[in-house]
Amino acid sequence: MTRWQNHLEKEILPWWVEHGDDNGNGVLTCFDNNGDLLETTKYTWSQGRWAWLASELATEGENGFLSVNPRQWHERAIGTGRFLSAHSLTGDGQTSFRTTRDGEHLPSGADGNVSTSVFADLFAVMGLSGAIRSALAEGRDDTKRHNDDSVSDWQTQANLILQTAHSSIRDGSALSEPYPVPSGFRDLAGPMTLLHASSEHLRADAHSEVAREAQQWALDALLGRGGMLHQDSWWEFQPLTPDRKETLLARHRTPGHLIELAWMIIHASIQARERGENLPVDIDQLARLALRACEIGWDPQQGGMLRYTDQDGGVPTGPLLDTDPGPYEKLVLETWDTKLWWVHSEAMYGTALLAQLTDNYELRSWSRQINDWTMRVFPEKGHEWIQIRTREGLPLNSVVALPVKDPMHIARSLLFLNRLTKQGQ
Repeated sequence: MTRWQNHLEKEILPWWVEHGDDNGNGVLTCFDNNGDLLETTKYTWSQGRWAWLASELATEGENGFLSVNPRQWHERAIGTGRFLSAHSLTGDGQTSFRTTRDGEHLPSGADGNVSTSVFADLFAVMGLSGAIRSALAEGRDDTKRHNDDSVSDWQTQANLILQTAHSSIRDGSALSEPYPVPSGFRDLAGPMTLLHASSEHLRADAHSEVAREAQQWALDALLGRGGMLHQDSWWEFQPLTPDRKETLLARHRTPGHLIELAWMIIHASIQARERGENLPVDIDQLARLALRACEIGWDPQQGGMLRYTDQDGGVPTGPLLDTDPGPYEKLVLETWDTKLWWVHSEAMYGTALLAQLTDNYELRSWSRQINDWTMRVFPEKGHEWIQIRTREGLPLNSVVALPVKDPMHIARSLLFLNRLTKQGQ
C-alpha cells in the first residue's frame, strides 16, 4: 500500500463517509474549517465534484488500485447524478448555483437569479459524466439495473449544459459569481474548466461532438496563438488592450492553477490516445511553466505554495482597475499569502506527473519539497485536512470562494498519486 492510498483510505474517505449526506442524494459540504456542519445547503459545484469523485473511486477499486467497495462508490455517484439531474438543472443548459438539502432552487444572484456560475454548470457536467460511467459499470454486473433511459437522459443534459457553457465562455458572457471576470479581460479558469469537463464527458460519451468541439476550442484558447499559456509564463487574466498589461489583474499569477491545468492537459491527451484520437501537447512547455510556477509560488520565508503572486514572484503588484478594488482584486490583495488545500494537493500531483514524464531533476526536487511540506502541515487527525491555513501554516477559519469544505481536490490528487506510483512500479 502506498502512502497515498493509506492516507486516502484511512483519513480522507472515512471523514466524508461519516460526515456526508450519504443517502443517495449527494453530499453535505457546508462545514467550517473546524469540521462543524453550518447548514445543509447543497452547492451544485460540490455535488458535481462528488459524483465524479465517487465514480473515479469505484473505478480505482475495480482496477485493484484501491481497497474500496466499488459498488458503494458507484451507488454514491449514481445517487448524486440523480440529484443533479432532478434538482440542480434549470432546463435551459444551466444549473442552480445552490439548492436546499431536498433540492429546491435557491436564489444566488442580486436579481434573484438561481444560475450564477458557469463553473457550477461545468462541474455538473463532470458529475453527470461520472454518474453515466458508474451506471454503465453497474449495468454490466447487474443485468442493467440502471436502465438505458437514465444514461441517455444524463448524456442529453450534460451535452446541453456543455454546449451552453462553451458558447458563453467563447463570447465572454459566462457568469462566474462570486468573482465575475472584469470587462476587458479573458480568464484562464473558463477554458481550463471547459477543457476538463469536456474531456471527462468524452470518457462517458465518446461520441459527443459537443464535448469534442468544446475540448478543441478550449485547447486552442489555452495553447494556440495568442492563448493563455506562453513558453515561459501565462495569464490568469489576459488583458484585451495593451494599456492594462501592468494592472494587478494582469500581473498576478496563481501557481497552483497552472500546475493543475498542466496535468489536465496531459490527461486530456492520454484519454484521446486511448480513444484512438490524436491530441498532441508539448510536455516540455508544460514542464517549463510548472517549474516557473514553483519558483514564483514557493514561499521562501515559511515554505509552502502561496495562493497568488506577482508575475515576477512576491507580493502581487500593479494598479487597480478603479479607485476601489473589485471582488477579485480584493481577494488577491487580502489572501495572496494564505496556504490552501487545493493549491498544495494539485501541486503534489502535477509536479509528480511531470517529473515522471520528463525525468526532470528540478521537478523531482520540487515534487519532494512540496509533498513533504504539505503532508507535514495540512493533515489533521479527525478533520480530514484543515483546508485553509495562514502563511505560517496555522488553521484559518475563513471562506474561500464557497462557504464549503471541498470534497474533491485532496481525494483526487491522492487517488492520482497512488495510481501514478503503482503504474510506475
